[in-house]
Amino acid sequence: MKISDMRGLGPKSSERLSAVGIDTAEKLEEIGAVAAYRLLSDAFPDWVSPNALWGMQAALMEIDWRQLPRELKDQLLDELES
Repeated sequence: MKISDMRGLGPKSSERLSAVGIDTAEKLEEIGAVAAYRLLSDAFPDWVSPNALWGMQAALMEIDWRQLPRELKDQLLDELES
C-alpha cells in the first residue's frame, strides 16, 4: 500500500516520508514509527513534533491517533530517547 493511502497520514506527512525513502506502508512497518520519526527529524527538523510520531504509529495500527493509549505514547517517547 502506498504511504499516502494509509489512514491518518496527510499529504504533507506522506510527502515527507516518501522524501526519506518510506513510500509504502510495508516500509513504515519494517522500519517502525520511532526510526521513521528520527529520519524525519534529521531531514525536516523544523517540521516534526510528537504528533508525527503518534500519527505514524496510529497509521500502523489503523486507528485514529487520538486513540493511542498514553502508555504507548510514553513507550514511544522512551524508545525515541534511548
